[in-house]
Amino acid sequence: MKKGLVIRLFLCIAATALCLYLHIERQNSMTQLRLEIPTLAKEVEQIEHEIERVQFEIDQFENPAYLMELARRPEYSHLRQPRVDEVIVVQPAEVQ
Repeated sequence: MKKGLVIRLFLCIAATALCLYLHIERQNSMTQLRLEIPTLAKEVEQIEHEIERVQFEIDQFENPAYLMELARRPEYSHLRQPRVDEVIVVQPAEVQ
C-alpha cells in the first residue's frame, strides 16, 4: 500500500514538473519574440523610408519637365516624335 502511494506521489510530482517546465519554456519563447519586435520594427521603418525615397526618385524622373530637359540634350538629339502616318496601331485579338 505504501509502495503504490509513493509511486503515485512520484508520478504527480513528475507530471507537475513537466507541466511547469513546458510553461516556462513557452514563456521563454514568448519573451524572445517580444525582444525581437523592436528590431523588426526598426527594420520595417527603414524599408518604408527607402520605399519613399525610391518613389520620390521615380516621380522626379517621370516629371514631364525633366523628360523635356532630357529631350533637349545633345545625346538624345537623334530621337524625334513620330509622325501620325508612322504610328502603327495593333488591335487586340478578340477573346471568344
